[in-house]
Amino acid sequence: MNINTILKSKLSEYLKLKYNIDFNDFEIQLTRKDFEGDLTIVIFPLVKVLKLSPANLGNELGSFIVNNSKHVTGFNVIQGFLNLSISSFYYLEFLNNCLSDINFGFIIPDQNSPLYLVEYSSPNTNKPLHLGHIRNILLGYSMSQILEASGKRVNKTQIINDRGIHICKSIIAWLKFGENKTPEDMNEKGDFFVGKYYVLFDKIYKKEVKELISSGLSKIKAEQKSQIFIEAKELLRKWEAGDKEIINVWKLMNGWVYNGFNKTYKDLGVDFDSLYYESDTYLIGKEIINHGLEKKIFYKKEDGSVWIDLSEEGLDEKLLLRSDGTSVYMTQDLGTAYKRYKDNPKMEGLIYTVGNEQDYHFNVLFKVLKKLGFKWSNHLFHLSYGMVDLPSGKMKSREGTVVDADELISEMVNNASKLSGDLGKLDGLSNDDKNILNHTIGLGALKYYILKVDPKKRILFDPNDSIDFNGNTGPFIQYTYARIQSLLRKETYENSSVNLNLEINSKEKQILKLLTQFPDLIKSSADNLNPALVANYTYELVKAFNSYYQTTTILKIENTEVKLFRLSLSYKVGLIIKSSMLLLGIKVPDKM
Repeated sequence: MNINTILKSKLSEYLKLKYNIDFNDFEIQLTRKDFEGDLTIVIFPLVKVLKLSPANLGNELGSFIVNNSKHVTGFNVIQGFLNLSISSFYYLEFLNNCLSDINFGFIIPDQNSPLYLVEYSSPNTNKPLHLGHIRNILLGYSMSQILEASGKRVNKTQIINDRGIHICKSIIAWLKFGENKTPEDMNEKGDFFVGKYYVLFDKIYKKEVKELISSGLSKIKAEQKSQIFIEAKELLRKWEAGDKEIINVWKLMNGWVYNGFNKTYKDLGVDFDSLYYESDTYLIGKEIINHGLEKKIFYKKEDGSVWIDLSEEGLDEKLLLRSDGTSVYMTQDLGTAYKRYKDNPKMEGLIYTVGNEQDYHFNVLFKVLKKLGFKWSNHLFHLSYGMVDLPSGKMKSREGTVVDADELISEMVNNASKLSGDLGKLDGLSNDDKNILNHTIGLGALKYYILKVDPKKRILFDPNDSIDFNGNTGPFIQYTYARIQSLLRKETYENSSVNLNLEINSKEKQILKLLTQFPDLIKSSADNLNPALVANYTYELVKAFNSYYQTTTILKIENTEVKLFRLSLSYKVGLIIKSSMLLLGIKVPDKM
């Protein structure tokens, strides 16, 4: 039992006996460095409940816990904060108890654990994955890892947007201008090959619209009269009508794209447990819409389009089906949600990893499902995140100015190779080992840079800033882990219990305090859908260890019991770094 749990349990018992209240919602955090103490309990919520002054309540609780816990040696009260001093004995005992536990902090799920689905990536099959997709993928994959570590069964899933007008734009451009060439003919990745035709469509479309406007048409009329856009709309109509020739071309081009995506996913080190396709689920969505019409939850307008009125929920009318019977995004999303629940009837949570420009869309989706009476609609969550900007500005896929995911990965690996070579970190390695290490460092830098930022915040991503062996970066954390492994190899360390009566210094105590917080950190990160909590915790731990390493003798100290303790502490820090990075989808090298 960790110290946070011990404190919460004792204080809850006391409050029940003394005041007859049930209270266990204690917020416990590490004490700020400018105050005396190790752990701080925030008592403001209790002040309001008990109507006592912060000073009186803090002194009362502090006195009780000092007198009733062998682990608490003193306390002080600063306004609504109760600062507690924890004994060295507790921290040493904690180290012994968790030393050899490679899964420390993790709750290993079993077949009875709650099931969560996490959706991420979910690309359109008309263009390559780009930097925006990378943030989505890394967030979704990391949250899957964190949720599993918090004791949930996790199904990593995606909905592949393989139909619709945007897909038809790529297809029509290839049919008109592709000359039956294939990615193999051009020696190109399939998604990159198809993406070229999406960009080409847009260029032709803009040219046609410009010419029509110059002939006297309004912008709206010109967009409607564009020949290539009319052809794309007709292709969509034929696809939805089941035209075999169109379906075959669609399957061919989507296959090219899937091959390209799979290579990118492999390079990123992510995977999926289940795949859903819009081309399947939109039909289920249409059935749901017909059901909603029968129940008078939805209504038809004169042009035949289907809508829902959400004005009572503070929203507006929402289109669910076009007048020509073709579906919209909401059609597909209704069908996908229903299909996922049918496939996973014990699902206790479905998390959509989608950018914050879709906040309104998911607000509507969840309300529509609730109106339809689906009880599982209460288990839907939107992991909303900010956009990724570049120093040169926002990405625009239709203009062909996106940062291609594969190009970015390659750039990160090349940057890692250059920096590692300059610093002499590749000396003595074989070419294969160099390539593996550069990929590990480059991907670690990319992932950490993205994940250390709170999902709700926008990111200004500069590849050059992310690869640095100093500061709050992935390579800095990876290097610290490798340094620890080197330290342990020099002494041929084997973990064994440390002396509980040792005197430990302030830096050692700070590291141990951080280690004790790891289980609670995982829970908090899972509850808040925020991998940044893990990333920044790891940075704080690594900073503390490096400061300790620079100022403390570890291998050359004569006292064998102290040496064993310091090696054991280093070993445990290494394990936690590795576990934390695992939660972020980042590998750590043994040598660097």
